[in-house]
Order: sequence, then C-alpha cells, then structure tokens
Amino acid sequence: MQDAHLSCQSPTKWSGVSSTDSTEKSASGAGTMNLPFQFCLRQALRMKAVGILTLIGCLVTGAESKIYTRCKLAKIFSRAGLDNYWGFSLGNWICMAYYESGYNTTAQTVLDDGSIDYGIFQINSFVWCRRGKLKENNHCHVACSALITDDLTDAIICAKKIVKETQGMNYWQGWKKHCEGRDLSDWKKSCEVS
Repeated sequence: MQDAHLSCQSPTKWSGVSSTDSTEKSASGAGTMNLPFQFCLRQALRMKAVGILTLIGCLVTGAESKIYTRCKLAKIFSRAGLDNYWGFSLGNWICMAYYESGYNTTAQTVLDDGSIDYGIFQINSFVWCRRGKLKENNHCHVACSALITDDLTDAIICAKKIVKETQGMNYWQGWKKHCEGRDLSDWKKSCEVS
C-alpha cells in the first residue's frame, strides 16, 4: 500500500496524491517546482506565522487582562491607602472604579479629542500618562500601557495624584453622576476590610 500525502494542486485546492504520482510529476518537471506548489508553500508559511502571532497576542492579552471583584478591589485599595485619602472613603473609590471601568483593568475609551482613557480608573492619555511619541503632558510620569495591567500600583499612584492636584474626585464623571453625595457604605459591605 502506498503512502498518501497532501499536495497543493492549485492556490485554493488541496488533494491527496500518492507518492508515486508526486515522483512522476517532479521527474517530468525537470527538477523545478511548479508555481502552484510555491504558492501553496508560501501560503502555508504565512498561515503558520499568523497563527503563532495570534496565539502570542492571546497569551499576552490573557495574562494581563483582569476584571476584579468588588471585594478583591476593596482589599487592594485599602492596602494602598485609598480609604479616606484626601477625605474620600473606600466606598467612593470602589464606586468610582465600577462606574468608570466595571473593574476592568484593560478598559480603554477613545474620546472625541483623540485622547484615550485607560484602565480601571480611566486615566486620560493627554494629561496624565504617555501614550507614545505624542506630546502628552504626562503628569503621572507613567506610560499609559502601565495603567492597563492587573498590577494596579501605577494606576493607584496616578489616581492619588489626580485627586490631590484636581482637589478631589470631580475628575471622574462616573463618580460625579453615581457616587457623589451618596451613602457608599454598601460598596465595601462583606468585604472584610476595615
């Protein structure tokens, strides 16, 4: 019984051909590859490269993206000293993060002016972080990409700076609309934080 293998007959068609058929064709081709085979080989290599790049992209994105739970975020915020920072209770921070990003560390919002709000606190690229070669103000001295990882250290440091320099949490529209002036004690309820 002869071994069968795949051979590309045309740019869009694969078919099974026996090894004897393959030998006869190469003998009649005087040692040169026909164009459909070259095309097929190039396409296969491209598909393999695209597949590998897609896999790498998924792994990188999957490793960095995280949507926190309310209580996990409450613990992180509490340890980072956000409870009563500049007079804003922990509930304010948890509420604001929910309405700004849904606790999604990779949230990004493109604004009408071309700037982008990044991460769990939706920190703006034009004023607070550096997005690339663009001439942003970068008051937090941080790359915007550092604000969309599951490590919230840079995002928290920048959020503290925003509250301090803008005299409060009015920077965040989600906070103003949904959290300001309300009883926010339920936001940390049953989260085992003081």
